[in-house]
Amino acid sequence: MAISGKSTQEFVPIREIRDNILVLKDGSLRMILMASSLNFALKSEDEQSALILQYQNFLNSLDFSIQVFIESRKLDISPYIGLLEDAEKGQANELLKIQTREYIEFIRNFVKTTNIVTKNFYVVVPYNPRVTSASSKNPLSDALKIFTKEKDRSQQRNIEFDEIKIQLQQRAGVIQDGLARVGIRTVPLNTEELIELFYKLFNPDEAESKKLINQMSGIGQ
Repeated sequence: MAISGKSTQEFVPIREIRDNILVLKDGSLRMILMASSLNFALKSEDEQSALILQYQNFLNSLDFSIQVFIESRKLDISPYIGLLEDAEKGQANELLKIQTREYIEFIRNFVKTTNIVTKNFYVVVPYNPRVTSASSKNPLSDALKIFTKEKDRSQQRNIEFDEIKIQLQQRAGVIQDGLARVGIRTVPLNTEELIELFYKLFNPDEAESKKLINQMSGIGQ
């Protein structure tokens, strides 16, 4: 039984990335906040209880859903190894040069035998214009319908997008304030960062190869 191949784009639910916002194919929008981590285990029992209570209050205060996404990637130590090798070459003291070489080998062997990963934390903030407009009476919607008759559809879409973007940014602000009270700092990803994030998610092997080529040519990160 033959199975027709499909391009990656057919499986990606994103229609476009515009003004730091994801526009999905179903018309809904998303903002993504990158969040800092919190070492919960190092807190005292009283601090842990206070954090749990504060986080519970934060979740209960929301009238919309959110998604927490954790990205795990194997740690790439090649840039660090490169710095150590440069330090070894520039080291005049022979004893320190030997110690640096041994340290490099120790790091290489340690990474080979231990699965070391880096984790990035994200909060996805959603907004669905169709659901929201159906559940609330917004005089602006009626005004926009009248405005459509006088202006072209592309300009109308821009006006609607700007209005929805404000609503989405307000939701993101609520998330940022709530998490800040728990001790978690957040920052919205911009358009370039969103493109890079999803490129790595959908093309992990190609992204790593490109990174390696950049490092070898002296352009990399």
